[in-house]
Amino acid sequence: MSFEYTPPKYAQLIAELERRIDSGEYPPGSPLPSEHQLMAEFAMARPTVVKALGVLRDQGWIVTHQGKGRFVRGRPAIPTGQQARAGRELLDRKEAQVSSRLLVTGEVEAPNRIASYLGLKPKSPVILRRSLTEHDGEPTEISSTWLAIEAAQGTALAESEELKQGVRRYVESVAGASLDHIIEHVTARNPTKEECSLLGVKSSAALLVVYAVACDATGKPWVVVESVLPGDRHELEDAYPIR
Repeated sequence: MSFEYTPPKYAQLIAELERRIDSGEYPPGSPLPSEHQLMAEFAMARPTVVKALGVLRDQGWIVTHQGKGRFVRGRPAIPTGQQARAGRELLDRKEAQVSSRLLVTGEVEAPNRIASYLGLKPKSPVILRRSLTEHDGEPTEISSTWLAIEAAQGTALAESEELKQGVRRYVESVAGASLDHIIEHVTARNPTKEECSLLGVKSSAALLVVYAVACDATGKPWVVVESVLPGDRHELEDAYPIR
């Protein structure tokens, strides 16, 4: 089955406005283009534009002054003390410090979903690192790291040795820039035969699958980390402020 991921229009507008704010094109304190200007530039309906602006306001990127319009605040500060997000934990995880077994490392064809997340053509060659994590002797997770070939060049990511640093450090050394944000996708499905064997679950079991797409400040995706979790052994929890 083919898979092509296209973000909804309001999410595309959010990403573009965040990019412009980050780049300084829209500096802090400057007025944001009006709803009508954004509708004309991006060929979007007013409800789509209003939804995107509402998200940016709620996340602290912009502020609304009654009767004056919307103004740029800048990139919002991340609240301190917030629990580690799944995607970031996977990016920073050091294989040598967890109880895991490397299953696969090397060049493979990208599945459609992964190719779409990385902005590649289907079946493009990518580097895959896949490992099985155990806790107290019980398999708890299959984690996979997917990268375009050029993102792994000159690093240990394509080698069979355990990584002494998190994936993020290696990718940033190749990118020459810091990874800026992560887009997470969470799905649920039944396991494959291989996953049944590795995780010790039945074919009718429910698996949680977390895809974390790590991008630089321009929005370019560099790496996808995938976590396959038995649904009866994990619970996903998140916490965030209400403004």
